[in-house]
Amino acid sequence: MNKKILIVDDEPGVVDMLKSYFETQGFLVYTACDGAAAVRQAAHAPDLVLLDINMPGMDGLTVCERLRGHISCPILFLTARIETSDKIRGFQAGADDYIVKPFDIDELGARVMAHLRRENRAKRQNTLQFFSDMVIDYTGRTVTIGKRVVALSRREFDIVELLSANNGQVFDRERIYELVWGLDGDGSSDTIMEHIRKIRAKLAAVSDHNYIETVWGVGYKWNG
Repeated sequence: MNKKILIVDDEPGVVDMLKSYFETQGFLVYTACDGAAAVRQAAHAPDLVLLDINMPGMDGLTVCERLRGHISCPILFLTARIETSDKIRGFQAGADDYIVKPFDIDELGARVMAHLRRENRAKRQNTLQFFSDMVIDYTGRTVTIGKRVVALSRREFDIVELLSANNGQVFDRERIYELVWGLDGDGSSDTIMEHIRKIRAKLAAVSDHNYIETVWGVGYKWNG
């Protein structure tokens, strides 16, 4: 299976050059030109990230800190910054290497391959989804908002998983109950209302975003 690499830089020319180079090396390449897009693209579970530091909005340090809590792959900073203090901040944010622009692309390629060869971390292939300030780890069955883990019961997480995996799709109570509890469940669809209430309360305690919307007379949908 081809290795996956995520390239993040606010200079389209740099992104295009690196994309072309790594595709010729057999990589599956994902790209982003800003921090928010980088966080979304991380859902593809890349094997390595090339990340520019100096970007508008969410800079590379912030992106690195956010990603590092959820992925263990090598993160290599691409930047024109050369001060020792900047390097220290980068490593503290969770970076594995620091590559200064301008760089020789063949040397960069060699360093990428070296990091992948040394990558002996016991990877757990998480299936992640990012929504605003929320990260859902479907494999680990956790919901994180900011740096806080939202404690959900098994059924509550099952409901969140169903709705969030079908972002924007409306489910009525009967359908949610059938999919989460199964046809042999011994409760009723009224149970869904109580579970939705509890989920909303837990999410509202740490976020202002209304993740579960009521579609009056129909049911509920995820608002990612």
